[in-house]
Amino acid sequence: MATGVTEKTTKAKVKKEVAPKATPKEASVGEKNKLRIRISAYEHKILDASVKQIIDTANRYDAVIEGPVPLPTSIKKYTVNRSSFIDKNSREQFEMRTHRRLIDILSPSPKVVEALTNLSLPSGVNIDVKML
Repeated sequence: MATGVTEKTTKAKVKKEVAPKATPKEASVGEKNKLRIRISAYEHKILDASVKQIIDTANRYDAVIEGPVPLPTSIKKYTVNRSSFIDKNSREQFEMRTHRRLIDILSPSPKVVEALTNLSLPSGVNIDVKML
């Protein structure tokens, strides 16, 4: 029964087919346009109110919205001496928190873009708008 001959099985190497990457012109034709809005503020209540105002404006013109996505809060900490000469070990610590949100509007119409540009938001809210 056993003749001393062993069978060797070889695994066939399977190559994965990789689709060629599209050039930027082809990618823009195949994909839909996206309006990416990044909003940041020091106070989260003002930030949430302005995000709600942007979403209400986009919904009024039947735009498809993704978000708001809360991004990580960046914290800048500062340590300051309480006195300049004596009590070197006595210090105060301050921090500035920057709250951020991300909203994507898929295939925005010109009416939506015009309505968003005419929007008046409270002071202290920074907005970055990109077209992807």
